[in-house]
Amino acid sequence: MRQILALAIKVAVSIALLFLALRKVDFSAIVERIDLTTLWWLIFAVVAVVSQVFFGAVRWREIAQVCGAPLTVWQAFRLNMIAAFFNQALPSSIGGDATRVWFVGRSGVGWRAAGYSVLIDRAIGLTVLAFLVVASLPWSLRLIADPQGRIALLLVDAAAIGGGASFLLLGTLRWRWLARWQIVRHAQACSEIAGQLMVSRVHVLPLIVLSLLVNVLNAVIAWAVVRSIGAGGSFAQIFLLIPPVMLVTTLPISIAGWGLREATMALAFGYAALRPEDGVSASLLFGVVNFVAGALGGLIWILNPKPAETGISEEVTADRLPDQI
Repeated sequence: MRQILALAIKVAVSIALLFLALRKVDFSAIVERIDLTTLWWLIFAVVAVVSQVFFGAVRWREIAQVCGAPLTVWQAFRLNMIAAFFNQALPSSIGGDATRVWFVGRSGVGWRAAGYSVLIDRAIGLTVLAFLVVASLPWSLRLIADPQGRIALLLVDAAAIGGGASFLLLGTLRWRWLARWQIVRHAQACSEIAGQLMVSRVHVLPLIVLSLLVNVLNAVIAWAVVRSIGAGGSFAQIFLLIPPVMLVTTLPISIAGWGLREATMALAFGYAALRPEDGVSASLLFGVVNFVAGALGGLIWILNPKPAETGISEEVTADRLPDQI
């Protein structure tokens, strides 16, 4: 009952945010902008989404190997594409992450190793995104002249950095009372592995580079859809605006980010002295190209219902995981 209620609330939030974001959008003007050039930009955006999924898969494979869930690049890519499909129907990225855990866990490596690899992959990706937003602050604050926009950006940055730092710090705590809760013990184990990965000479550079590529491609996708409707905004402006929007969209309060992304994009464009309506239109197309890429993932799932067969039969325990780094 609680799950049904939570899903109903998220659907309601998505609808409400979409209504607020779309009430001033002139859809006829958007349709008039669509031509052959527009379609080529959108096709380019879909290719960029698939490329983003690939780089994310390479990062996840790097982490999964350490967690005792060995995957080939092709297996990780197929699973990430399938996860992109499930992300279109469930809140935030939770559906896709659960899908990855399910397929890897039932392949023989064990649910713990599968769950750890996905959680650490998500945590490292968000932490690098948060630091990217902070690193770009000198230019972002110059771009956003509105005082309220600057305050909102700083609050988002502070929350993201605080969350990432808290997760990494959790693995260093040795308070006995924390071990009373099983979920905390697992979170600590994941935090410990993530911390060791981020200081490992072998793993840290590939993980950071791959995470940056994923986030740069978010900006490329957004810029492509902006170009497709002939909206204003240079690539530099879009690159500065998109990371904070992506941080906000990760909040699991709407379905696949719909509504929340549109409202946030409208605010971001407005704060940067761009047309908020263009931000909403670009966000809608951003969602469409991700939906198309997700549909390709659905096709992969239909054609290959068991994409993570690894042939491993032994489960990896949490005690062994950090020793493999």
